[in-house]
Amino acid sequence: MQAKLYQEIGIYCFGRGIFHKTPRTGIEVGEKDLFLMKEGDFILQVTFAWEGAIAIVSAADDGMYGSTRYPTFRVNENRCVPHFLLNYLRTPEGLKQLISICPGSAGRNRVLSIRRISEVLVPLPSLVEQRRIVARIDELSAQIHEARGLRKETEGDLNLLLASAHRQIAVGAPTKPLIEVAPLNRRPVTVEPERNYPQIAVRSFGRGTFHKPPLIGNEVTWEKPFLVKAGDILVSNIKAWEGALAVAGPEDDGRFGSHRYLTCVPIKGVATARFVCFHLLTPEGLHEVGEASPGSADRNRTLSAKAFMQIPVPVPDYSQQLWFDSLCKEVDKLKRLQSVTAADLDALPPSVLSKAFAGEL
Repeated sequence: MQAKLYQEIGIYCFGRGIFHKTPRTGIEVGEKDLFLMKEGDFILQVTFAWEGAIAIVSAADDGMYGSTRYPTFRVNENRCVPHFLLNYLRTPEGLKQLISICPGSAGRNRVLSIRRISEVLVPLPSLVEQRRIVARIDELSAQIHEARGLRKETEGDLNLLLASAHRQIAVGAPTKPLIEVAPLNRRPVTVEPERNYPQIAVRSFGRGTFHKPPLIGNEVTWEKPFLVKAGDILVSNIKAWEGALAVAGPEDDGRFGSHRYLTCVPIKGVATARFVCFHLLTPEGLHEVGEASPGSADRNRTLSAKAFMQIPVPVPDYSQQLWFDSLCKEVDKLKRLQSVTAADLDALPPSVLSKAFAGEL
């Protein structure tokens, strides 16, 4: 028996379903109590039920195991459709009732009171109506899932478009070291005690800039802020190897980066910031950046400014780079529209549930 494998399940919060843990042998399980899960079981995670950790066991989960933290229930299908119950408890009204039987004020202390399950009241229309509501929710959820897939596919296509355009003008172009294309230009500031210094930082993986809370001058100790202007190539010297490079936009102009950021300013008529930054974020460019960031662990992989300045960069005709910049701007517009669409899609599932149980679907 000790050689038998036991695959346990877990439940995501916010009604996002079940996940499967790595199978373990009986020896690895030890004295931990496990309970068999069967298709159709309604389960809750007792420490995170208040956060929507609820699910119905599917055919794919049948025969797996849960610990004592995953009590199982069987829905009386003569009165309630299992997925009707699940969907109701995902609504704000249903979740509010779960929260009410999970006493405590902190996440890990808000343990579900099994004895109080009977306090949760579920509206029960006819079984026919319950099935209709579940079918309608499933239909709309499938459409939302498809729309998300199409949005992701479109984003991938846009990235491929830029990569193709970059290759088109970069292949065969002469190369120069970065110092001859976009040299370092750090703008140190004299810190005034009463002044606020709005900060800027860069996300890894080429995901752009973001804004941090301002530093107050009299609280500045080791940060040593540097002024950033629109059009700068902003580089994190500890995460450059991970793609923490970006072009500062108009919204970033006049903000300040810490001493951990390098600012490179392309030479007008030689290179554009977008083209150079895009190249540095290609696999070839990141390889060179990684080589200029010696070390084996994250915190020790500090970018050598001297080595960074020697990275070879293709320098196609300036007019071609300007064309690439204009293409980037159009892609940025589409991506901003995509981000609005993504936010709208994220708002749809809760809206669908609310309307379904309000009789509006």
